[in-house]
Amino acid sequence: CMAQLRTEGWIHHLGRHAVACFLTRGDLWQSWEEGADHFEGLLLDADYALNNFNWLWLSCSGFFYQYFRCYSPVAFQKKNDPNGNYIRRWVPELANLPAKNIYEPWKANVAILNKAGVKLGKNYPRPIVEHSVVSKENMSKMSLAYDMHKDKVAAEKKGNGKKAA
Repeated sequence: CMAQLRTEGWIHHLGRHAVACFLTRGDLWQSWEEGADHFEGLLLDADYALNNFNWLWLSCSGFFYQYFRCYSPVAFQKKNDPNGNYIRRWVPELANLPAKNIYEPWKANVAILNKAGVKLGKNYPRPIVEHSVVSKENMSKMSLAYDMHKDKVAAEKKGNGKKAA
């Protein structure tokens, strides 16, 4: 997605969703503002309000309480592009991998990687996080934040009738 964004100044909204989820609550636990600022500088169709709201929404920092609905950087793409045509176009380092391995090249055996010209850590990076682990950790963090907010609202209603921020 990021190669397409840098080249064309545009990516499909589902690509934007996948990137936002990966950067924020899904995997890397970074501020949505960092992603919004980066996209703002690259998008040809940039609209300050829409871009920022989408990042805020997708990070579940506001207006969206279904934090447990998280895009997998692998499963979502496999479902929508099983042959990996998008990857083949925008990540040429992986273009020669079989469809079975294109979304998770780090799981391919060395012979397949060598035949495809993929050298993990050299011409294609190794994973920086284990999605199955960090996404669960981040969902726990989100759950805790939402629970704390609910407790605060309930306490304020009970205590003095004022609304929580």
